[in-house]
Amino acid sequence: MAEGRRVTISVRAGDGQESATAEPGDRYKWVALTNTTVGVLLATIDASIMIIAMPDIFRGIHLDPLVPGNNTYLLWMILGYLVTSSVLVVTVGRLGDLFGRVRMYNLGFVIYTIASLLLTIDWMTGRSGALWLLLWRIVQGIGGAFLVGNSGAILTDAFPPRQRGLALGINNVAGISGSFIGLVLGGVLAPINWRLVFFVSVPCGVFGTVWAYRRLRDLSERSHEPVDWLGNVTFAAGMILLMVGITQGVQPHDGHAMGWTSPIVDGFIAAGLALLAAFVLVETKVAHPMFRLGLFKIRAFTFGTISTFLSALGRGGLMFMLIIWLQGIWLPQHGYSFEKTPLWAGIYMLPLTVGMLTAGPLSGYLSDRFGSRPFATGGMLGAAVSFVLLELLPIDFPYPVFALILLLYGLSMGCFSSPNRAGVMNSLPARHRGAGGGMNSTFMNSAQVFSLGIFFSLMIAGLAATLPTTMSAGLIAHGVPAADAHRVSSQPPVSILFASFLGYNPIEHLLGPSVLGHLSAANVHTLTGRSYFPALISGPFRSGLRVAFAFSIAACLIAAAASWSRGKRYVAAEHEQAAAAAAAADDVEVPAGQEDLPTDLEA
Repeated sequence: MAEGRRVTISVRAGDGQESATAEPGDRYKWVALTNTTVGVLLATIDASIMIIAMPDIFRGIHLDPLVPGNNTYLLWMILGYLVTSSVLVVTVGRLGDLFGRVRMYNLGFVIYTIASLLLTIDWMTGRSGALWLLLWRIVQGIGGAFLVGNSGAILTDAFPPRQRGLALGINNVAGISGSFIGLVLGGVLAPINWRLVFFVSVPCGVFGTVWAYRRLRDLSERSHEPVDWLGNVTFAAGMILLMVGITQGVQPHDGHAMGWTSPIVDGFIAAGLALLAAFVLVETKVAHPMFRLGLFKIRAFTFGTISTFLSALGRGGLMFMLIIWLQGIWLPQHGYSFEKTPLWAGIYMLPLTVGMLTAGPLSGYLSDRFGSRPFATGGMLGAAVSFVLLELLPIDFPYPVFALILLLYGLSMGCFSSPNRAGVMNSLPARHRGAGGGMNSTFMNSAQVFSLGIFFSLMIAGLAATLPTTMSAGLIAHGVPAADAHRVSSQPPVSILFASFLGYNPIEHLLGPSVLGHLSAANVHTLTGRSYFPALISGPFRSGLRVAFAFSIAACLIAAAASWSRGKRYVAAEHEQAAAAAAAADDVEVPAGQEDLPTDLEA
């Protein structure tokens, strides 16, 4: 029996990578942190870098994104990357469990770098050029999924439980901040040359690839279980159809402002939901599922993942709403030309990034000592307060107040994100960290896509109710012929939103030189000036904004309740070690494959 006792201890140390002999040295864990943080930062910067750079990109390929039929390219250039990452992140996390997390992470760097290089050499123009960019953005999203889907598990393997909050906090905050850094970076590089938006990732990707292959080592246990191909296919197909349906739903259809009444949209969503239902059924039947539904028995994982989903649902569309608020209304009213508003919108949102970068590592460090629950719950309550304050702001707000609210929101999200991520990853058994981390990331990424559909739908509905009549009357009052005024005011509200979002002068772009050339100089000056369009949309925009913020407040409050419900501090590795020690003391050998199942569901 003494021999059996030794075997059990050996197995447990190998599984969890937590024993004194197996724990990695101090130097390696910091190498793992810096490399994975660079990888996640690059992946998330590319998720948003095109938003501000879009006008220069479309001008570079000679395509007007506001022409009917081109809206699809506009939406999918932004969302294609995010949708791909959302669909694949669980699969690549599971592949990391099977074939090695570092190996899959390194592969992600290679795919990401090659796609970034090919994005820079687009020689085509028009829709062909846009299609080239769209396809390689999707490939770039595949590389980003490999990076994001395995970075958390690599860090959890490399760091002991007492330091994981700090490590995951830095990594997670870098990921969230990357989406806002991308706004400024795209605004700086695109006016120089639109290809720089993609090329900037190439040297960074080459450096990260070489560094990862040379310095990272795999500390994970391989599960050697077969891949759940049926689960992977049904999940990927269901998510893609659902997200395609949502993105098509915010586009105009058959004379309506949005496409939610379109049979095609309804068919996409229905088929997607049916495939996801089939996926859940498959996962309950197969021996080695892709989606470890059993992990939801761990209370800390379940409620932490619910909080992740709701927080992303509340903030996913926020970035677009704030950008449209700044670009379409506030910045023109304060002397900025429409062409310069994309860059300055990113700059004026920097307080949010500062707040995240400040609070994330600190709250992660403190959560290692005091647990995740108070920080994550407090962060969500702070985010709800931030949305209340934003809702109380007038449309023409004083910027210092706006900056302080953004700072509060950034501090709140940093306070939530790092401890919540650490709590989720700590709760996972060692051999399922890749799959569990991927599941958590899938809920976050998919919530951002759903959030865009919700926010845009609320905003477009508000604009569609009053904007056409107001615009038509205003244009006629300034000398525009009734037929032209009716044509312009009948444009889908999403086109008008996208015009301000892309840095165009919306009225000038919609009327065109053929109409403006027949108006008096005074009317042209008024209609194309910096005040007319912001004043035109301020009222309808305000109505939609209030509904959107109310939705975000509700999501944050429910997320706070879910976060508090996670229970006491729970670290799966500590429970695994205790179980192994008890088994050794009782001369009981833990059966293979069951040594890391959760034994305490209090979590």
